[in-house]
Amino acid sequence: MAAQGNPPFNIMIIGQGGRLQYEAILFAASLRVQSPGFSGRLIVAEPQSGPQWPQDPSIRSKQTRDLLEELGAEIIPFESKHFGEHYPYGNKIEALFALPKGEPFVFFDTDTLVLNDLSQVPFDFDRPSASLRCENTWPEIQLYGPGYTATWKSLYDQFGLDFESSLDTTYPDEFWRRYLYFNAGFFYYKCPHQFGEKFLEYALAIRDDTPEELICQSLDPWLDQVALPLVIHALGGGNHTLPPDLLDGQVTCHYRMLPLLYARESDQVVNVLEDITAPNRLKKVLKHYDPIKFMIYHGRGQKVRNLFDRNNLPRKEQAIRNTIKRNGFWMR
Repeated sequence: MAAQGNPPFNIMIIGQGGRLQYEAILFAASLRVQSPGFSGRLIVAEPQSGPQWPQDPSIRSKQTRDLLEELGAEIIPFESKHFGEHYPYGNKIEALFALPKGEPFVFFDTDTLVLNDLSQVPFDFDRPSASLRCENTWPEIQLYGPGYTATWKSLYDQFGLDFESSLDTTYPDEFWRRYLYFNAGFFYYKCPHQFGEKFLEYALAIRDDTPEELICQSLDPWLDQVALPLVIHALGGGNHTLPPDLLDGQVTCHYRMLPLLYARESDQVVNVLEDITAPNRLKKVLKHYDPIKFMIYHGRGQKVRNLFDRNNLPRKEQAIRNTIKRNGFWMR
């Protein structure tokens, strides 16, 4: 049963050949074990071969497909018309149109684990939001370039959106948290098609008709995260529509890469990961992916874990990565 009378909702993740197919198994297994009461559909959206994907991106392993279906996932194909191989982050935009129109959805990045009952999350599907677990990765302010206000305002102006009402005025001018900014690791809304239409419109316009204030800014890989706050603001959402510490906290973990998971996440996250991957039917498939084989089944993850004090982690992720690499344990 959904929290506080919310309607049932669908979950979408992206699945394709390579790393994502194995992460999709981890997500599906954690959902079934940790949130057995989830009553919606788990949709694994799969990009198809075509002009934007000259090399077939689909899941070609029958073992993987069978296991995903056994775990309750539905593999649904979608066509990449605008992004594809040159900007795979665009999958999360174009895949929205493969979901049922008018049904509430939550998108999760595939490198996410479910830790607890998703029905305890009081989603307000009329007021979309996304992950606040992010660093100030964009924009990168240049010495003689425009600041945060000018950069973000140029984007709101491009789409006729009210900039002032998007600001969190508890933060000072030119501090990055003052401006709507999200990690695209999860987002949700009442209709995937309405969300997808705005997301696609804004992303393509920013890519193809970039405001001059962005001339020194990189949009690869940031394009989806630049467009996302504009979409959320346009649809009446914001950055405080969920209680803190549920998604990206007590209920889900966006771990991103297994070495980072072992380095910085809680004992609960590690225990969930190792418990869900223990059954032989999963191990038979997952061991074909080296980072899972070595990190989980050969114990390399615990060696990474021993390098760090979770109560005193480096402030920047890059420092964590560098320590893991220096010790020869980095895998992705």
